[in-house]
Amino acid sequence: MTSHKNHSMGLRRDGFVSFNGFDYIELYVGNAYQAAHFYRTAFGFFPVAYAGLETGERDRVSYIMEQGQVRLILTAATSPESQVAEHVRLHGDSIKDIAFVVDDARQAFATVVERGATPIMEPSMSEDQYSRVIKATIAACGHTVHSFIQRDGSQHAFFPQYRTLTKELPALSSGLEAIDHVAISVENGTLDQWIDFYKNVLGFHQSHQEDIFTEYSAMISRVVQNGNGSIKFPIMEPALGQRKSQIEEYLEFNRGPGVQHVAFLSTKIVDTVRLLQKNSIEFLHSPDTYYQELESRIGEIDEDFNSLRELNILADRDQWGYLLQIFSKPLQSRPTLFIEIIQRVGARGFGGGNIRALFEAVEREQAIRGNL
Repeated sequence: MTSHKNHSMGLRRDGFVSFNGFDYIELYVGNAYQAAHFYRTAFGFFPVAYAGLETGERDRVSYIMEQGQVRLILTAATSPESQVAEHVRLHGDSIKDIAFVVDDARQAFATVVERGATPIMEPSMSEDQYSRVIKATIAACGHTVHSFIQRDGSQHAFFPQYRTLTKELPALSSGLEAIDHVAISVENGTLDQWIDFYKNVLGFHQSHQEDIFTEYSAMISRVVQNGNGSIKFPIMEPALGQRKSQIEEYLEFNRGPGVQHVAFLSTKIVDTVRLLQKNSIEFLHSPDTYYQELESRIGEIDEDFNSLRELNILADRDQWGYLLQIFSKPLQSRPTLFIEIIQRVGARGFGGGNIRALFEAVEREQAIRGNL
């Protein structure tokens, strides 16, 4: 691939980097072996590759897990001095790296650093007989980072220093097909700064805004996405309210800003949620009052309303179609990172009507109990 070709492929006409989608999400965890078992048995991710002491890594162990187009890297420290161990000590099991596919990692890195990004790792190349991967990394919100991944040759999931895992029995897929969006919680008063970062440094654009105010808590959120919509970040900050909002709780237990949840796409959310519940994944409960008004609120859909009620799946409609969504309880000891399952039938939004309806339904329940 010539540098001239890379130049024309790697940048948009306006001079911003062209990002092609998510490559992987890397979590730093306390025990990668056990985390891999959890994500396999609970969510149906399949372990495809491993790196550790046996492959030349000295301070960490990593497993690459795949399902559909989703790729997770689960990384744990092999010594308390490792930066991985320090991250887990501070934040608990949490997302460290949200990586993007690019045509030219060197060019992408140079372009965003010139626009003000903080460099973390200069472009580095690793290769074997099958493929070549170039990776570069910049700082993002809190202690999270964005890596730019350029894959030349084989499109297999991993890096040349990883060893392929072949002995495992296939995991039972739960129907997760792709990453829909990654939601980030930031401190009060910093939302504009991070929206500007994604717009002015990475060339994203703002696509949605949702401000939620109830009698007790509030949050302000905006969504930025790349040119083709394959990478979407809802970013949320707490707003003044009488009680502690879920954003404030996250910031307190995460010790600062970071990824609050990852949303996975499923085209059969009812089947996915049934399987995940069977695998002991717990989801947030929606009050019956929410479902009493659901059909009149969103109109006709292809799904059975009784199944949605039974499984606590929420529904919302926008001008393009409708969506179904559900949120898990936190996946680790701290009340921080959780996952969302989302099914889109044309809809491009993020369930704004849902959030309001759910907040209001909860408050109606409180009123019935005399606690509002």
